[in-house]
Amino acid sequence: MTQSALASLKHAIPQPYWLDAEGPLPAFTRQVGEVRCDLAVVGGGFTGLWTALLARQRHPDKRIVLIEARECGGAASGRNGGFCAPSISHGVSNALKRWPKEAEALIRLGRQNLDDLQRDIERFGLGAEFEREGKLTLATTPWQIEGLKAQQRKYERFGIDCQYLEGDALKAYLDSPLYSVGLFESNYALLNPAKMVRELRRACLEQGIELYEHSPVSNLVRHADGLTLETAYGVVHTDRLALATNIFTSLLPGLKSKVIPIYDYALTTQPLSAEQLKRIGWEGRYGIVDSGNQFHYWRKTRDNRILWGGYDAIYPFAGRLDEGLTHRPETFVRLAEQFLEAFPQLGDIAFSHAWGGIIDSSARTTLFTGSDADGRIAYALGFTGQGVSASRFAAATMLDLLANQKTERTTLKMLSRAPVRFPPEPFRYLAVNLAQRGLEREDRTGQRNLLLRTMDAFGVGFDS
Repeated sequence: MTQSALASLKHAIPQPYWLDAEGPLPAFTRQVGEVRCDLAVVGGGFTGLWTALLARQRHPDKRIVLIEARECGGAASGRNGGFCAPSISHGVSNALKRWPKEAEALIRLGRQNLDDLQRDIERFGLGAEFEREGKLTLATTPWQIEGLKAQQRKYERFGIDCQYLEGDALKAYLDSPLYSVGLFESNYALLNPAKMVRELRRACLEQGIELYEHSPVSNLVRHADGLTLETAYGVVHTDRLALATNIFTSLLPGLKSKVIPIYDYALTTQPLSAEQLKRIGWEGRYGIVDSGNQFHYWRKTRDNRILWGGYDAIYPFAGRLDEGLTHRPETFVRLAEQFLEAFPQLGDIAFSHAWGGIIDSSARTTLFTGSDADGRIAYALGFTGQGVSASRFAAATMLDLLANQKTERTTLKMLSRAPVRFPPEPFRYLAVNLAQRGLEREDRTGQRNLLLRTMDAFGVGFDS
């Protein structure tokens, strides 16, 4: 490890930048006693908050209750990079590879969902620092460059605006010695995830939704005429239940083997000056990613910090859920070293925050939905790091399922067919690590090994 990387982390605060910047949490109410409602939503991240808010638009007079184990947005929704994709399928290539017959619908619905999300942000006055300024994807190796060219052709096939960049044209967007070509797409957004959560929370309260935090649900009891949720201080009786708990699957144990926790990590710099940003040729507000399987993502905050994350994707044995695992010094040092390699012009940079979070990953890298208890329970999970915008689509799909409505959303094979289950331990840990080694080797050589090709043939993948 380099001394410059270590020095850059000397004052990095070990908590998510977004949550730290937003300051003290708003006052909360704990669920106490007995409550009866028409719809209960468990989980106060993006998916749960969107579910409650969209449910209110459909049902102005029903009693809607949202229950969160800690504070709204304290898990993945408040810790991510804020990349807001025009996709529900983890991108165009993934849609074409896994669901070729419905790829056109998936791509159209993903773009429509981002439009609808922006309209809702404006309609409810959500001050989430929403910026629809595009995304730049970078490549460096010959096989990554060919991949970008193939991606450009797919975009053009579906009428997606994009621009292939190299040489001086690329330097006008970003000047880094690591990257030789890029593909810029204009229809992509960024937002502040912690502000988005707090604004959704505010909108829910203003819409008359009862919101209980620090109220973990310990048990789900099914009755002939309804459902009962047991919390530490009371119970909630409900006719319908939407589960928006993502990786926390204890209320429906059958979902446990369909997703695994992957720990992802990020840093933010101190605010950069205009002169520093000019050194690296990055004067726009677009987000940036590279083309590796072990990829980086980076973006600017409102005060011009650079958020730099990704690369390491850590699966702990037995899928352990532990806040302590979100602090991983060796990953923070690696990220700092890689940042300095990408931007030697910023050799004097200092990082302000270093943190991690959990991604709920499915074996096909996209969300899925389903129902239980004769349609009285709906769930959505498996977003695999792509949930900032797709969570809204998932929320609408759960409400369709709970209403027993057959819609274009509910008939999508991507959403309605469960992904392949992960094998039990220790085979799960071994399989994930072998897949990761294969992906790392492909980044170095451009060669996809037999294991990865076999997984491709069965529609199974691993990504973050």
